[in-house]
Amino acid sequence: MKVALTIAGSDSSGGAGIQADLKTFQALGVFGMSAVTAVTVQNTRKVYAVQEMTPRIVHDQITCLFEDIAIHAVKIGMVSSVALIEAIAAALGSVTCPPVVLDPVMISKSGYPLLDQDARQALVARLFPLAEVVTPNIHEAEALIGGTITDEAGMRAAARQMLALGARNVVVKGGHLIGGQATDVFFDGQAFHALTRPRVDTPNTHGTGCTFSAAIAAYLARGCPYFEAVRNAKHYVTGAIENALPIGQGHGPTHHFFDLYARAGVRADTCDD
Repeated sequence: MKVALTIAGSDSSGGAGIQADLKTFQALGVFGMSAVTAVTVQNTRKVYAVQEMTPRIVHDQITCLFEDIAIHAVKIGMVSSVALIEAIAAALGSVTCPPVVLDPVMISKSGYPLLDQDARQALVARLFPLAEVVTPNIHEAEALIGGTITDEAGMRAAARQMLALGARNVVVKGGHLIGGQATDVFFDGQAFHALTRPRVDTPNTHGTGCTFSAAIAAYLARGCPYFEAVRNAKHYVTGAIENALPIGQGHGPTHHFFDLYARAGVRADTCDD
């Protein structure tokens, strides 16, 4: 069985972070492992606080897994400080590293900052060179390039700029733009590909970015080429959003196992006899 490792923060509400990543890996037929970078205090309404793990603990979580287990893909999510970024870069630099997907998580849906201002430069300098695919949303891309994105042309320009910063493949996620379609732009330095799906009208979108990047990592672990992995991940996360769960009083989570439930004839809102 293929194995994927997520290096990310824990979401106490279960919809994002390592919880979403592990659910995504399992749903897509990949065994998931985790290195926890931080513990968050959050629910579906907001993030209240973040407690980082020590850099040494994060570093050693990663290296001990590589010493024992063949890992076929890595996903990096929330890393909130320069010290954590340096620890992750050192750990991955000390092993034979499989494809890495970097989700540059900077701010929560409720507006809580998840990446220190001084850590942005370190993220680019230390983790971009390790990543095969970088997956910023519109707001994250704007922060990384220092500009404004209002349309697909702006997304393409941002993708070019991020390749100039050291990324190999970039997916700029367009879910935050206004319109009836949700378009993501993939760029590998040679060609652009627009991945468009009808926008799903639901407030329950907690963890979609984590889920998307984890799905890319899962498909890379299974041996898919980069664009095929991104295309498959787009299909998966769209289905998870279409079947999102109305849990909590804020933004509920996507349904990571929607396809498995459908195949098994299981409804999440009923009791078996």
